[in-house]
Amino acid sequence: MARLLLSDASPLVGLTRVDGVSWLRALFGVVSVTRQVEMELGGRTTLEPAIAEAMNDGWLRVLDRSVHDREASGGPADIVRPPHLGNGEWSTILAAKNHDGPTLILLDDRLARREAGAMGLQVAGTAAVIVMANRRGLVASPAAVFERLLQSDFRISPRVIRSALEACEVGGNQ
Repeated sequence: MARLLLSDASPLVGLTRVDGVSWLRALFGVVSVTRQVEMELGGRTTLEPAIAEAMNDGWLRVLDRSVHDREASGGPADIVRPPHLGNGEWSTILAAKNHDGPTLILLDDRLARREAGAMGLQVAGTAAVIVMANRRGLVASPAAVFERLLQSDFRISPRVIRSALEACEVGGNQ
């Protein structure tokens, strides 16, 4: 089965703040979100323009109903939703867990990342997307991108930014 890239709302919101939603298409092709994430983003009527355009273009997709139904039912009986996770985060983790092939999840919340990792899922966040975009030549100055992100209302730790900028330097596109 094909690789599935799932995103929670936070990476999409962060990337809109730096005009980087299109980087996802260049890096991954198709990106999926759960219905819960779509609702957290404002539903179809109030989406950020870049997110709405990506959905209209068809490369940002809401998972089909059968996957959504499995998520909504709570998934396997032995997986209990941790109280510290939001609906979007949990639905994204469960959708990845229910997928029969390789999956990458975009999550920013530290606790959600920990839960996904404990389930054996591969996780990246907004900072990793910026690093990947830099390595592919989509970002000329990752430092400037992180500065814009910090000037918006997006929360990201200085430690994560330092680590990402170090990764960009190692990758050679700073």
